[in-house]
Amino acid sequence: MKTTLLVMTLNEIDGMKAIMPLIDRSSVDQIIIVDGGSTDGSIEWAKENGYEIYVQKQSGFRHAYTEVWPQVIGDVVITFSPDGNSLPELIPHLVAEMKKGYDMVIASRYLGSAQSEDDDVVTGFGNWLFTRTVNLLHGGHYTDVMVIYRAYRKAMAYELGLDQEDAYTLPEKLFATKISWEPLLSVRAAKAKLKIREISGDEPARIGGKRKLKILRWGAAYYFQFIRELWFWRPIK
Repeated sequence: MKTTLLVMTLNEIDGMKAIMPLIDRSSVDQIIIVDGGSTDGSIEWAKENGYEIYVQKQSGFRHAYTEVWPQVIGDVVITFSPDGNSLPELIPHLVAEMKKGYDMVIASRYLGSAQSEDDDVVTGFGNWLFTRTVNLLHGGHYTDVMVIYRAYRKAMAYELGLDQEDAYTLPEKLFATKISWEPLLSVRAAKAKLKIREISGDEPARIGGKRKLKILRWGAAYYFQFIRELWFWRPIK
């Protein structure tokens, strides 16, 4: 089993300098810095430190994923934020759990004693509401459906239709925003009854940079997706 770590960046130079040296490069087979067009030196720092880099052409997380996916050599992908929110020491644990045969392993911010230092009242409630909704509507057993920090089989992007524009066009148009595919991944993995595990993982406060959340627009678009998925997509049997 080969593993690729996708490090998602957009003006995260302070976090990268603090977090990337803590990652054991031997714990994965490939590391790609996926950059959204940083202007703070993130790209230059990554080059100086010998990282493979992909600069996305279209803005937004999901476009970053669909563009870089052909360059991924891993059978398993780990998506990672270098802003301090994702703990580097959990990478070997995610890999080890995937080797047990899981389709997806999530580093949950709300499992057991795990806590999020990056949550505020609004985001904390939103994460709780979204997780309860997905569990209720789609038969999930999650504690965290939204988090970026997770490992899953690369092929799931195609098996679950995460790369298809029709999954996003309407909600993005209705709410004038661009969304990522982690929430939809959580929904469709539950609907397909895939083998899913969560491990406990704290979310420390971010290091430098700025939060890029568009809380109201993203929240509305994701919730629209959750409801529409009741009839919009069915797993291939």
